[in-house]
Amino acid sequence: MSRDYSGLISEGNVAFRGSPEHALWNLAESVSRTLSEDPTLWESEAQAVRLEVPVGRMDLFAWLREQRITPKLYWSGRDDRSEVAALGAADLCEATAEDPGDMRKRLPSLLASGDPRLRYYGGLRFDAGRDTGEEWTLFGDYRFVLPRYELRVQAGETVLACNLVLPRDIENRDDILEEIEDLSFGPKPSAKDLPKPISRTDEPEFPVWKRNIERALSAFEERRLGKVVFARRANFGFDKDLDPALLAGKLKDATPDCFHFYVEPEPGVAFIGASPERLYRREERKILSEAVAGTRPRGDSETDDEDLREDLLSSDKDRMEHAYVRDSIREGLAPLCRSLEADSRMSEMKLSRRRHLVSGIRGTLHEDVSDADILEAMHPTPAVGGHPKKEALREIGNSETFDRGWYAGPVGWIGADAAEFAVGIRSGLVSGPNLSLYSGAGIVSGSVPEEEWAEIEQKISDFTRIFGLEPDSQG
Repeated sequence: MSRDYSGLISEGNVAFRGSPEHALWNLAESVSRTLSEDPTLWESEAQAVRLEVPVGRMDLFAWLREQRITPKLYWSGRDDRSEVAALGAADLCEATAEDPGDMRKRLPSLLASGDPRLRYYGGLRFDAGRDTGEEWTLFGDYRFVLPRYELRVQAGETVLACNLVLPRDIENRDDILEEIEDLSFGPKPSAKDLPKPISRTDEPEFPVWKRNIERALSAFEERRLGKVVFARRANFGFDKDLDPALLAGKLKDATPDCFHFYVEPEPGVAFIGASPERLYRREERKILSEAVAGTRPRGDSETDDEDLREDLLSSDKDRMEHAYVRDSIREGLAPLCRSLEADSRMSEMKLSRRRHLVSGIRGTLHEDVSDADILEAMHPTPAVGGHPKKEALREIGNSETFDRGWYAGPVGWIGADAAEFAVGIRSGLVSGPNLSLYSGAGIVSGSVPEEEWAEIEQKISDFTRIFGLEPDSQG
């Protein structure tokens, strides 16, 4: 069946070489040829094929805002300056409480093709054993998407890609070509301001927060716990629906040197964050992780900044909190690795608006270790859960009245020869006219409720400052 691509051609029925219209025309031609082939040429077992065309540099969030296809997502690494904006689902790997599944079996067999360009993007709940809150039902216990369409920027080059799963997508040929024709590469959307929130509630409020910490301090004295991370949820209401991609773009601009993620499974519902913390990076059999714990803001002057740095590096409380995280990651990875080493000394991770204690952990994985094995062994680290793990999770379940959902869970991507996950902290959930911001504080012996409350306010200020709000204070 032939198809008219005139809708992809620019004015005068000419697609200017190098233009987005020309890229769309080339992509449609490649997809049409691939899906018009004799299906008997393909193996009966599904396999993924990726088709790419070069496009000019563009604003990925602006492009996402113009598209009508969902799901939508965005990912950018902290160190390698790569980024991807994606639409649709060529393949979906997910599990819910009603339809649980072993990640080892469900995580993508399509990656067996070995094409290093293929990636599944997604994440996991913080605690799959807890009842799922209604606001998180679209995200599942875990959810990984092989996007149908991607704009990927890497090594200074931008490509538009279409991922196909054969032979099954042969039946979807016309629908896919119509979607390509519908992709928008119009002018950049006009500048748009975010609305100001008209209400705020906190879960828990400060008196309950204080009681929870005091109970944890008693558990430390009785040696039932070493550390627990309590989270808060700040709920903001607006007089109109938020634009999730616009908010995610502004958050990225305000938070350099972070991992950035945006996952919108259905229109108007999105998980957004700017995390400083890597869970792990895998390249072939090499794995890199890091322990991040202990927080101070940046100073207003060079002298203040240096004083805050020294205060963090010399703090017994923060060093103890950090040691729990480093030792736990090392213990979790040890059975998966044939060699493993960790930094003997803590150093400083300096960001634009705050700093953390950090230690690197590096190893070489055994040949049969999968990303599902790594995620199970590492998550949750004491940086977001506590130590010992089971006791800390029980304390969190008894204290927190809200569902963390994907907050503090792993968020990232899995490929055939590499994978990378951030810890989904410094994050928020958009749902229509509502925004819930999540952040946590590591509680150890010596923690002060008022100081931990203030630390969380400082952490969520990456979002609140975008709306022109000042941190809330208590105590």
